[in-house]
Amino acid sequence: MSTRLLSAAVPHGPTDLARHHAVHGPLPALGRSDAEALIRAVADAGLRGRGGAGFPTARKLEAVAFARHPVVVVNGTEGEPASGKDRLLLGTQPHLVLDGAVTAARAVGAREIVVVAPATAHPALGAALDERGARDGPEVRLVVAAEGYVAGEETAVLAHVEGRPARPRVAPPRPAERGLHGRPTLVQNVETLAHLGLVVRHGAGWFREAGTPERPGTTLVSVSGAVGRRGVFEVPVGTPVDELLRLAGGPAEPLRALLVGGYFGAWIDGGARPALSDRDLRPLGAAVGAGVVLALGASSCPVAAVARLGSWMAGQSAGQCGSCVNGLAAIAGVLGRLADGRGAPDDLALLTRWTAMVDGRGACAHPTGTVRMITSATRLFAAELDDHAHHGRCATCAAAGRAPSVRGRHGAVAA
Repeated sequence: MSTRLLSAAVPHGPTDLARHHAVHGPLPALGRSDAEALIRAVADAGLRGRGGAGFPTARKLEAVAFARHPVVVVNGTEGEPASGKDRLLLGTQPHLVLDGAVTAARAVGAREIVVVAPATAHPALGAALDERGARDGPEVRLVVAAEGYVAGEETAVLAHVEGRPARPRVAPPRPAERGLHGRPTLVQNVETLAHLGLVVRHGAGWFREAGTPERPGTTLVSVSGAVGRRGVFEVPVGTPVDELLRLAGGPAEPLRALLVGGYFGAWIDGGARPALSDRDLRPLGAAVGAGVVLALGASSCPVAAVARLGSWMAGQSAGQCGSCVNGLAAIAGVLGRLADGRGAPDDLALLTRWTAMVDGRGACAHPTGTVRMITSATRLFAAELDDHAHHGRCATCAAAGRAPSVRGRHGAVAA
C-alpha cells in the first residue's frame, strides 16, 4: 500500500508548499458553521491519537468546541527515546502538520495555535509558515520543546509553554477544562494532526480503507535495535510485525524479544509475530502505544537491557511523587544489582512486590507505564532473572565486560 502521511516526501529536506498542494491539494475552506460536520467526520473516520494513549480524536475536539477563547497546542515534544516519527513529520511534512492544526482550530473555534517542537524542527516549521504567508486564520506561535520523558505529557507541555518547569499536574481539571493560561485547550500529537489534515480532504470512508475497524488508518512506526535498517516506517495499522521487520531490513540476528509500544510498552517474545494492532497485541499484554518496536537480539542480555531501561526511566521522574522518586529508584536499584551479578533470590520477590505497590500511583502515568514495561519483562525473562539472582552475571554479560547497548536520542538506554 502506498504511503499517506509521507506521500509528498522528497529525498532531502522538507516538502515545500507547491509540492504539498500538488500531492494533497489545498486545504478545504472551512467556516465556523462547518465545525459540527467536521467533528462528525472525524468520529466516523475513527481517528485515534497517535501519541500513545489512543484516545478518540473527535472526543477531544468535542470537549473544547464552542468553549470561550480556546487554544490549540501541537505537542511535538516526543520524549519517547525510541520514537522518531513526530520529528520526521515536523522536519519533512510541516505543511501537513500545520494543515491539521488549522483544521483543529477551525473545528473548536480557536484563534491561536502553539506548536511545541524540538529546536531542530523550527527551521522547517518557520520556512513553512513563511511560505503560507499572512492569512485570515489562527495565529501560529512556535515554542521550543522541553527535554525529558515526562515533558511530553500534555499538562507538562502546557506548564512549559507558560514558562514553568515541564512537570505533569494532577487531573482534573483536564486541559480541555482549564489549560494554557486557564483557557480551554486542545492538546494534540503531531501525527494525529497530520492525519486530521488528510481526513478533512478525503473523508471518513477513505481513511477507513486502511487499518483495522478498531484503529483505522496508517501509522508511523519507529523500529530500532537488532534490525538491518533502523528508521520510521508508515504502515497500515494491523500490519504483521514480520512485515514491519522486513521493511527495517530484517532481524540482524535471532531475536530474543521485542519491546512494543515504547518505554511505556511491553516486552513480547522474539518469536511472536502478531499484527501491529491492539486487538492482536492485547492478549500478549502489549499495545500499539507510541508506535515503537525495539528488537532485542539473542546476543544481548535481557536482564541488562531491562536494568538500563529501568534506571533511565527512574531518572526521568518529575520529582513530584513518592511512587516515582522512591518507588522507581528502588526498583531500578534491584534491577541494577541483578544485572551486575550482585543480586540475591530475595530480589525477585522485591521486584514483584514493589512494582505492584507503584502501579496506578502518582500524578501522571510515568510510574504506571514504567512498571508495566518492567512487569512484562519479569514474566518474559523469568528464567534469565532467576539465573542472575542465583548465579550472578550471565555468560553474555561476562563476555561483553559490560551490558551491550543500543543508543537512543538520549544516550545508551537499552541493550
